[in-house]
Amino acid sequence: MNYSISEIASILGASTDSLYEPDAVVSRLLTDSRSLPFPSETLFFALRTKNNDGHRYVGNLHQLGVRNFVVESTQGLPADANYIVTPNPLRALQQLAAYHRSRFNIPVIGITGSRGKTCVKEWLHQLLGSSLHTRRSPRSFNSQIGVALSLWEIDEETDIAIIEAGISQPGEMARLEAMIRPTMGIFTALTNEHGENFDSLQHKAAEKALLFAHCQTIVLDADNSAMTQAIAPCCANKALWSRRGNP
Repeated sequence: MNYSISEIASILGASTDSLYEPDAVVSRLLTDSRSLPFPSETLFFALRTKNNDGHRYVGNLHQLGVRNFVVESTQGLPADANYIVTPNPLRALQQLAAYHRSRFNIPVIGITGSRGKTCVKEWLHQLLGSSLHTRRSPRSFNSQIGVALSLWEIDEETDIAIIEAGISQPGEMARLEAMIRPTMGIFTALTNEHGENFDSLQHKAAEKALLFAHCQTIVLDADNSAMTQAIAPCCANKALWSRRGNP
């Protein structure tokens, strides 16, 4: 789908004062400057990470034809480009993805778990793809950035979306759930892997279970007591499916 850069600025509640060409069309979102298939229709989010700063690549991308950017500041940047200025480009990316997702009244399957997310997603795509037009997370795009980019791929032809959601610390799943808003949830597995930022396995399970806050149906392994206890707060009056029947 296409948006004008001025539409996106409005969605993000940002000023349009830094827009050089307000009617410019955006069809692609970019966070990695190494991947640039359609420069003229790309919106680049200059993200800061522990090891890098996306603002360093704005000048090079401008030389390659990109004219739409989400940045924290325009200081020192080329003048002939559209800039949406925000204190947090990552939150802006997530806000835009959440808005885009909200435009589609379709089933969305949200998948989380310590293992098996990508395999289950691909199996579902193969099973459903023969009769439905599916959109799914590319590869293992399940992070704060990856989920946003995955949701952007939903379009008018999409019948069902299958989205992975992975977390490494508390507080992350709430932001992912706000973007994905899955109608059906799958909890694949629960292990101690990547659990260093959680107080316990139960804490990790509870954080992952936040993905299911608005799901109509939840699929899980009811033999795992930590999983069933974790989803209990959000499963009232919802359909639950498991290997041994309703927990």
